[in-house]
Amino acid sequence: MQRSVVFVHGTGVREKSYNKTLITVRSALERLRPGSEVRGCFWGREAGARLALDGASIPGYMESRGGRKKDDEDVAVWGVLYQDPGYELRLLGLRPAAVSGMGRGQSPARKLLDELAGYVPSAQVRAAFVAHDLDDALDRALREVAASPELRDAAATADEGGYEHRHAFARAVTAATLAYAVGGGADAPDGLQRDALLSLLGADLHTQGRTLGGTVAKAAAAPALRALTWHARRRRGAHNDNLLVPAIGDILRYQARGQALRQLIKRTVDHTPGDAVTVIAHSLGGVACVDLMVEEEIGRVDQLITVGSQAPFFYEAGALVSLEHPQQPPAHFPRRWLNLYDARDLLSFRAAQVFPDVATDHEVDNHQPFPFAHSAYWDNRQVWTAIGTWLG
Repeated sequence: MQRSVVFVHGTGVREKSYNKTLITVRSALERLRPGSEVRGCFWGREAGARLALDGASIPGYMESRGGRKKDDEDVAVWGVLYQDPGYELRLLGLRPAAVSGMGRGQSPARKLLDELAGYVPSAQVRAAFVAHDLDDALDRALREVAASPELRDAAATADEGGYEHRHAFARAVTAATLAYAVGGGADAPDGLQRDALLSLLGADLHTQGRTLGGTVAKAAAAPALRALTWHARRRRGAHNDNLLVPAIGDILRYQARGQALRQLIKRTVDHTPGDAVTVIAHSLGGVACVDLMVEEEIGRVDQLITVGSQAPFFYEAGALVSLEHPQQPPAHFPRRWLNLYDARDLLSFRAAQVFPDVATDHEVDNHQPFPFAHSAYWDNRQVWTAIGTWLG
C-alpha cells in the first residue's frame, strides 16, 4: 500500500517560513519512510488574513509597515511554486465553475485542456530553455503539469479565453522545470532569467500576464487594536505585519470565513496520490482539518496528526465550527488521530479526554518558552519519533 502525507501549516505562516518548514518536514519524513510522497497545503496567502484596504484602518500603518516590498512577496511565492508547481492552478480550481454557452463547440474547459495537453514549444522557447540546459526538464514539466489533476480542476473554471489559466499553467511549468533541474544537480538561473523564460513561455501560450484574483484572494481588514506604547505606535505597521494580521488575523478570518481554507485542504488531499493519506496539521491547520473531516468524509485519509492544535479547546469552549458538545466526531472521521502537544506551548491542547473515541495524546518537550515553543516542533526528535511510530 502506498501512503502519502499532506502537511497543513498553522496560523501566521507565510511563504518564507512555510517553505522552510516544508523542507524540514519532507526531510524528516524521508528518513522515516523513504520514497513517501509529501504534499504541502499552503493556505496563508489565499485563505489567511490580509489587509484588504492596505492598512487604512490602522493609524500610521503606511508610514511604518515594516519595509515590505512587493518584489519580496513575489520571490516568496516562487518558493511555494518550486515546492508545489500546481499551487496556483489549485486555487483557480476552487472558483465557481464557468458557465458554458449554448454553442455546439467544445466547452472552454475541454478546449483549454486539449490545447495545453497538445502544446509544443516554439523554436524560440525551446532554444531559450536549451541555452540554460533545461530542455529535458521542460519536457518532463510539460507532461506532468498537463496531466495533473490541478490543471483538470482549474480548467473547469476557465472562461472562453482562459488567459489567467494559461498564465498559471506557464508559471507551473516554469517552476516545475527549474525544480526538476535543480533536483538533478543543475544550477538555478537567477530570477531575471527565470522571468524571461516565463515571459517567452507565456507569450507562446497566449497569456496576458494576469495575476490571480477573485474572492479566494481577498481578506477582511484587521480589527481595531488595543492601546500601544509610544514606541509601539511608531512601529505599528511592522507589528501588524509580523503579529496581528498573520497570526491573530488568521484565526479571526477562519472563524468568520473558514470554508475557503477547508476546501483548499480537501482539494490538496484529492490531488495527492496514494492508496492512503496521512494528514499532518499544525496549529490552526489542525482546527481546519478537524472541522473538514467532521463535516464530510475525506476519502483515503485514515490518519490525522495534529501538532500544537487548538481544536480540543475550541470544542470545549463551544467555538469549533463543525461540532458542539456533547456531540462526538461522526463514524467517517479518521479513527487514528495522534495529537502532539507541549505543555509550554500555550496554544497546544490535549485531545484524548475531549475526543476519547478517536484521539491519542502524546506530550513532547520543545525546550523553548512560549511563543517560541509553538513553532519549535519540527526540529524536535521527540516529535518525529512519535510520528514515525504512528505511521508504522
